Amino acid sequence: MVQKQEAKRRGRPRSYDPEQALQQIMEAFWKTGYSGTSLDDLSAATGLNRPSLYAAFGDKREIYLKALAHYRRLASGPISEAFSSNAPLRDALMQVYRASLSLYFPPEGIPRGCFVIGTATTEAVEEPEIREALMQGLRSLDAGFTACIGAAQRRGEIPEDADAAALAALASATLYSLAIRARAGASREELETLAQGATNVICGPGAPAGTP
Repeated sequence: MVQKQEAKRRGRPRSYDPEQALQQIMEAFWKTGYSGTSLDDLSAATGLNRPSLYAAFGDKREIYLKALAHYRRLASGPISEAFSSNAPLRDALMQVYRASLSLYFPPEGIPRGCFVIGTATTEAVEEPEIREALMQGLRSLDAGFTACIGAAQRRGEIPEDADAAALAALASATLYSLAIRARAGASREELETLAQGATNVICGPGAPAGTP
């Protein structure tokens, strides 16, 4: 009994916080990708030894999937808020893009783009669980944009005969482009201009987002 208690004390530090550990794990994968991040890297990032990582999160694939879910929770809050705001479509779209750019450009360090686009797409071909998680995220984003655009149609902001699903796909594709270009080194100013241009195409020419 004493030996088991000693082993348990050695397994995890008392300061262990699952949410903080997931954040640290996500940051490690975000920097070097799924394949480029070893269990030793994750141990170094979290301060947890390998047995503790396995006990808390499972094997490497499970650890990554939990980090992916963690990122989606972080990203979905501001995006869902924009979709449900009932703001004019032009403002709602730019709110989504600016919220995402805030994730892509950390306060310190090199811009890294989207965690999902930067890491999951490279593993999706060989990893069915990652591919499914990626597809779920893409479908959820498309559905959010479609609903937002449909609401704008009902308010008379865009023509009733516009193809909401096609416009939503364009809005999603713009977000993916922002993510890739951020990781490639484009400036935030450049990407805001790109997002504004795509918004003009979706909404039609008009005053910039946020203009009275």
